[in-house]
Amino acid sequence: MTTSPHTPLSPPASSPSPSSSRRRTLSALLLLALSAASFAATVPSTPTSPTAPGEAVAGKSSDADFLVAPISWGTCPAAEPPYPDPGPRAQCATVRVPLDWSRPKGPKIGIFVARHRATDPSRRIGVLMSNPGGPGAPGADDALYADDPVSGYTPDMLRRFDMIGFDPRGIGRSRNAECDETIIKSIPARPRDAAEFERLRTLNGRLADSCLERTGPLAAHMDGESVARDMDAIRAALGESRISFIGHSYGTFLGERYARLFPGRLRALALDSAMDPDRPDAERYLVEGSVTTDNTLKRLAAWCEKDTACALRGKDLVAVTDELFARADAGTLRDPGPDGPTSTAVDADQLSDFLTFALGKGGREETAKQLAALYTGRGEVRWIPTGTDISSRLVLCRDYDFRIRDHAQYRAILQRVAEAAPHVRHNSQALDTVLGCQGWTMPPEPRPARAKGPLPPVLVVNATHDLATPLPGARRMARSFPRATLFTMDVVSHWLYRRGATERAMRVIDTYLTDPKG
Repeated sequence: MTTSPHTPLSPPASSPSPSSSRRRTLSALLLLALSAASFAATVPSTPTSPTAPGEAVAGKSSDADFLVAPISWGTCPAAEPPYPDPGPRAQCATVRVPLDWSRPKGPKIGIFVARHRATDPSRRIGVLMSNPGGPGAPGADDALYADDPVSGYTPDMLRRFDMIGFDPRGIGRSRNAECDETIIKSIPARPRDAAEFERLRTLNGRLADSCLERTGPLAAHMDGESVARDMDAIRAALGESRISFIGHSYGTFLGERYARLFPGRLRALALDSAMDPDRPDAERYLVEGSVTTDNTLKRLAAWCEKDTACALRGKDLVAVTDELFARADAGTLRDPGPDGPTSTAVDADQLSDFLTFALGKGGREETAKQLAALYTGRGEVRWIPTGTDISSRLVLCRDYDFRIRDHAQYRAILQRVAEAAPHVRHNSQALDTVLGCQGWTMPPEPRPARAKGPLPPVLVVNATHDLATPLPGARRMARSFPRATLFTMDVVSHWLYRRGATERAMRVIDTYLTDPKG
């Protein structure tokens, strides 16, 4: 699943990453000035259809290529204070694409696109398109703030590429999807019996129907294949024969879809923190995420044995966690307080939720400190709300088939998952995603056939302990291409392309993107 530094696939990993939270905040404050930031074009297949001033319409020719006029870039809207405006090299536009790619002459929607122009045109390689994942993260910020000294690209990359970012259909400035969010509070987070499981399915279905009612048919066309076709429309509107692409988290799924549909249009493909391209069912998805979480707990325990900074040094941290689950099962585990345990009970699901977030996103010292607070009853634990945001459901429930027959099958799957990951029981982010798709009334889309054409060598990058996109899925991603290199870092992390502890991965990716045949 995709949890990117921008937006984790689902809360709790909804924690935005260091490199993306700032961009997302800025993104939410930008409004598209359509008249200034769009472009004009016509579609040969529909010459009489009206086109808004400054917009291009992408059509589908018999050979599946797109026929669009060049983009007329405009000035990007200013950000609201105190946030900085995009830099002077940032430009904005809108590309119009078919709402339903199986009906290229049908209704059109607008895709918000941003560009940061290469700073050294004489050394320009081409365009580097990106997607930050989520799903649900506005991707235009990658270009709008490409020169940010903290979360942006390196100066050398800025010299060599036009950075292209876009908000995927139904996200951000590409007409953000709307649903009746009041329904969410009534959906059981962890169904305890058959009645609650059926209630979850019914309410999920009602939520999906509300998205169709409030957003219209766009809500049913936010799948990865549609976005990949939008990406090729952007390529055509840019006048480029090929693109380089870097995808993070769920963005790696879009990169795989683009390679599957348009192999000859890729110059380079870098996939950071890779989704499983093989459409795992609910059980495999849960097992791999949960085993990764379990192994990460063991890694924390090994550190705790040696480091005096661990609040539980001298104790077997795995055994401590097992005891906490036993107390939760018995109904005796309490939320800690400054003077001792409070009267608030903590159940096993809450404990799994805490472990998923703390192990995946928290620091080692802080995670051990909060485990010690639970163990002794004194201190504080920061509980993170669980759940999957609506954008994730609108996308992932179409791209993956996580459907479970009934509560009996659900309980059997959870039992096998807990046997595979006995010290954490389950990865709550993965479970949130699976449960969010039960009863969803827009069914999964079939995987598109692989088009013929040459692919460049592909680079896949992943952490060994990535709770959002586990390493087994990254291995399958690498094996899905004729020529691919898998680069791993022995760290607990997600989204490696950033400065700091995983900057080595950033250098590897930049080297590859500059010369993919290296």
